[in-house]
Amino acid sequence: MKYINNIILLIILSWSTTLMAQERYFDEIFDNVKVTSDITYATNITVITGAPAPQELKLDIYEPEGDPVTARPLIIMFHSGNFLPYPVNQSTNGTKTDNAVVSMAERLAKMGYVVASATYRLGWNPLASSQAERVSLLINAAYRGVQDANTSVRFFKKTADVDGNPYKIDPDRIVLWGFGTGGYISMNTAVLDVYEKTLIPKFIGVDTSGNPRPMVISQISGDPQGAVTAPINIANHAGYSSSFQLSVNLGGAIGDTSWIDPGMVPMISYQVPTDPFAPYTEGIVIVPGVNLPVVEVQGSYLVQQLANAYGNNDAFVAANLDDVYTQTADSRNDGYEGLFPFLTSFPLDSAPWDWWDATNINNANGLMTNPDMSFAKAMLYADSIIGYFAPRAYVVLNLATSVDETILPDAELKAMPNPAHSEILVATTSAEPIREITLMDVNGKVVKSYRNVDNQYFTVHRNDLSAGVYMLHARLDKGVITKKIIFQ
Repeated sequence: MKYINNIILLIILSWSTTLMAQERYFDEIFDNVKVTSDITYATNITVITGAPAPQELKLDIYEPEGDPVTARPLIIMFHSGNFLPYPVNQSTNGTKTDNAVVSMAERLAKMGYVVASATYRLGWNPLASSQAERVSLLINAAYRGVQDANTSVRFFKKTADVDGNPYKIDPDRIVLWGFGTGGYISMNTAVLDVYEKTLIPKFIGVDTSGNPRPMVISQISGDPQGAVTAPINIANHAGYSSSFQLSVNLGGAIGDTSWIDPGMVPMISYQVPTDPFAPYTEGIVIVPGVNLPVVEVQGSYLVQQLANAYGNNDAFVAANLDDVYTQTADSRNDGYEGLFPFLTSFPLDSAPWDWWDATNINNANGLMTNPDMSFAKAMLYADSIIGYFAPRAYVVLNLATSVDETILPDAELKAMPNPAHSEILVATTSAEPIREITLMDVNGKVVKSYRNVDNQYFTVHRNDLSAGVYMLHARLDKGVITKKIIFQ
């Protein structure tokens, strides 16, 4: 029997289920969200004013009200906007309070996450006279965005370490999430780990004498982590790690696929294949509004192709997800786990999850690529985004072990046969049904996750698991039972 793993089916059936079946990290189990605005996470050097000058970088924090958990997974979000300030960017968005950002942050906070919507340094000239100059200016803008993303991670790790963890986050469970231009930031932060990766032909310019010169100069800009002080970078929160566990992008692209290596963090990508501004496979970045070409980059399709080839998304594959959102994505993504292509009614639609007020000063520009924009449309895409994200984040972040729960005696769970060769029947001696089952290897990595079991019996199939010892966690309404199982 093929079991549906994703809790999203529970959402579809939620009108006929009880609150007891609602689950953290899959459902909006909290009614209200506490928002703390304009927290300074760093001060760094901006070029938006012409001459370099210090700028405070801010973020808004969304937390579920009434949440007793003190170590919660963190999502850091970055808005869209073409690396230019709104409304000069000729876009309907470009702030940490964009409609789509706020709505998504609130929904995820109600699911038990802490969400931070962050600003980052802006500034470049999309009207520069030559394409080479536009390339240089844009790659440096993106480089600063990567630095700021890494800095935001270090900020939270520092607050958790020395400031009493005021936002009650788990510093080992962090997600970077980007919308549009922010998608460039979350993707490139995941793969641009060393400065030397920028020293490729398309990012090499010439100086005034015609000699080759890197467009990004480490002696001026510092390292990608932003942890080295340089003329246009201040090293904030030095000594803390910039590591995070998952990258999510809605649109966007990376500077070059040569930046992707085996062993990098898993990635989830949502993109319209006909996106006119960021290529789905490979193409030239087009700046909205001015519509001038900049540089060839690679989009979500090629990124996920390599992420799958290198095994970076193996955790998604091992989870054997088979929910309705996974099925829809798999029918379009050529088998690349982590990729959800969005097919829209209008081919030039690049961000169907966006909506804005009709009074927006750039409303006409927005309607050119999203003419059927509406709140209802945006929410349909948001449902798919969250539905596809939730089980993958659950697996990658090991969220089955992230919440303190009542531990029940293992005598309340039978596993037969054990050891086994191909399958084990799991049965509870309690009158309560098993709600979910998670299987972890000896290193604590989730290798299988079964949602909506809702039965006193369940068969765990070995499939492609290696022989060895595994820890099985069965969640009941009254607590969790942990049992060691062996596949021979």
